Amino acid sequence: MTTPNSTLRAVRMGLLLSQDEFARAIRDAGERAGSPNDASKRLVQRWESGATGAPRPVYARALEAVTGLPIDSLGFPSPVLARVADDGHGGHDLEDSPVGIPAAGPASSTQAAPHGNYSGVWLSTYEFVSSGRGNEVFTGKHYVVLLQHGNRITGRSLPNASLNPDSPLTLDLQLEGGTVTGTWTEQTATEGYYRGARYFGALQMLVEPTGRRMAGKWVGFGKEFDVNTGPWELRLMDASTAKATLDSYNRPPE
Repeated sequence: MTTPNSTLRAVRMGLLLSQDEFARAIRDAGERAGSPNDASKRLVQRWESGATGAPRPVYARALEAVTGLPIDSLGFPSPVLARVADDGHGGHDLEDSPVGIPAAGPASSTQAAPHGNYSGVWLSTYEFVSSGRGNEVFTGKHYVVLLQHGNRITGRSLPNASLNPDSPLTLDLQLEGGTVTGTWTEQTATEGYYRGARYFGALQMLVEPTGRRMAGKWVGFGKEFDVNTGPWELRLMDASTAKATLDSYNRPPE
């Protein structure tokens, strides 16, 4: 069985691109870099379905250019952790291997979401202290698209849906009962205060019984070799992931 790459799908949907538009953007990125590729809607479908496990380097570079994220943040298993074989479709299919990234299996009775699937548009809000600005407390907000497959939840902010422009946020989470645990990554704006620095860390939240809010804490590193923490909340705005819904939330939160 193959495991769908819901991370890549969330990133694509966060960019408000159809599979065909995403393939076209990958081809355009290859042309600009002088490394043409034959990305197609079918290839994007194979990546997202998990039928093609790891893209060849020419596609990996184009994917990084289009998404603004390193290839290891796009849900593809590392070729170092799994044996691969050329599949003839722009990437590699994973062979059985005793080593590798474990697949997210179907949710068990203790892992199942109490109110169904958590896919949808959520408002992400977190607080952090800026030591370089007199320890002032700042708030970061993004509208993010969450996609759930089994007990795995992945998220990506919409392109124009953050208080700080050009600061995409990605989430990679796992659901265990009413607890959500995982990692976060934010690429700060090049022209912003943090000059394009990439921050990442851990995140753990509890899901409210209503299933419409998650709240907890983030942990991450600071510039002074310290570890910081702060509150983080996800609040459901709309359970739909239709393009019209994503378009309506493609704006900075109030």
